[in-house]
Amino acid sequence: MTDSRQNWLGLGEVDWKSILIYVALVLIGWINIYAAVYDDSHASIFDISQRYGMQLIWIGISFFIGLVVLLIDDKYYHMLAYPLYWVTLLMLVGVIFLGKEVKGAHSWIELGPVSLQPAEFMKVTAALALARYMSTYSFSIHRFSNIFRALLIIGVPALIIILQNDTGSAMVYGAFLFVLYREGLNGWIYVALILSVLLFIFSFLLTPDALLISMILVCVVGEGLSNGRWRSKIVYLALLALITILLYFGANLLFRGHLSFYASLLISIVILLAPVGIYAYRYRLRNVYLYLGLFLASLAFTSTIDYVFDNVLQVHQQKRILDVLGLETDLKGWGYNVNQSKIAIGSGGFFGKGFLDGTQTKFNFVPEQSTDFIFCTVGEEWGFFGSLIVIGLFCLLILRLMKMGERQRESFGRVYCYSVAAIFFFHVAVNVGMTIGLMPVIGIPLPFFSYGGSSLMAFSMLFFIAVKLDASKRELPIN
Repeated sequence: MTDSRQNWLGLGEVDWKSILIYVALVLIGWINIYAAVYDDSHASIFDISQRYGMQLIWIGISFFIGLVVLLIDDKYYHMLAYPLYWVTLLMLVGVIFLGKEVKGAHSWIELGPVSLQPAEFMKVTAALALARYMSTYSFSIHRFSNIFRALLIIGVPALIIILQNDTGSAMVYGAFLFVLYREGLNGWIYVALILSVLLFIFSFLLTPDALLISMILVCVVGEGLSNGRWRSKIVYLALLALITILLYFGANLLFRGHLSFYASLLISIVILLAPVGIYAYRYRLRNVYLYLGLFLASLAFTSTIDYVFDNVLQVHQQKRILDVLGLETDLKGWGYNVNQSKIAIGSGGFFGKGFLDGTQTKFNFVPEQSTDFIFCTVGEEWGFFGSLIVIGLFCLLILRLMKMGERQRESFGRVYCYSVAAIFFFHVAVNVGMTIGLMPVIGIPLPFFSYGGSSLMAFSMLFFIAVKLDASKRELPIN
């Protein structure tokens, strides 16, 4: 006998608290779009000639999509995961050749008076396809072939989006790495990724010589403390490190003007391979090879950073990275957006200036204030207190999505719910971070807040499919 709470739509077990949070975020976002682009001559919030009027239309469409998603049997999301993935992937490819260019990104499709961005909907189908693949009976997170295929599912769309010159949207697919970790991927892989990020940062902050010495010290101390007898090993390894440094500087002096930094260092490493190998073989220290490999991998990684930075990243992306690291400042050029954003948020104080009283946004000091920098309006008009409420609602929604994932009795629903939570977390963390200068400006929207139909509909689809899977798999209580 089913629970009496289950109504004729079959929505009795829907997580209404999560839907209430979703509705609150959407409506707060709509009000802030109104405040960000308010025009006295178009004071009505329902004026569809303005962005806030158009956003209301997108909100209505998104609510309708959410209702349809809840009414569809959840088995179809599993069944259609792969076909939908391939359809949106083909749309991404088609956009490269047939799409409209907006602000340097060739990622929009014109459909009459409106434009849609397939990259936003690709997140939905990528999450479904990943969940479908990782829920297959033969899948094992510990098999390299399985991990490789999972990475292909999330990597191929990211690569195509990069070809559209929309690097920010492509970076969002890195959020799926959180899902792989939840499903049991080796944690050392993430340690390596974190170290790679730190190495990338320090390659800008340190000179090549200082970076070399730092890497040697890290590897020496790590090996020295790993297998006991660390006092005798640390002395040997310290001498080895000293010899490496001396050989490097000797090669650098001997061939000055003819060899690069990495060429000089390569000579030093080749000379040291023999004594390191003899020492490791004699004392059966496998970790010596591990740390030597780590050291060589670090050198290979740092040697490619300059090339990628100079030849792959665009000028404005280079400048934004240098700005975040504090290495360059241009408050009137490429640093203008972030500087004005910080001024707007800081001027809000604790309780803000009040609704429609934000001067930075009213006089258009902050570019893209209704899209990428919408959080500035929250900070200026509602202050720290209002910003805390908004971030708190996002955190609560993400936690509830993770709870939905843990409630799932099948891996398909769990992987999908965690994918949605990871995507939301990435968007919120990066968008808010870039408005306060903690993250490079990469141009991704704040969920439910930034103006735009594609993003709002895609985020709504992501959310309501998770709610539907949660409602379908939860056991109904018995009277």
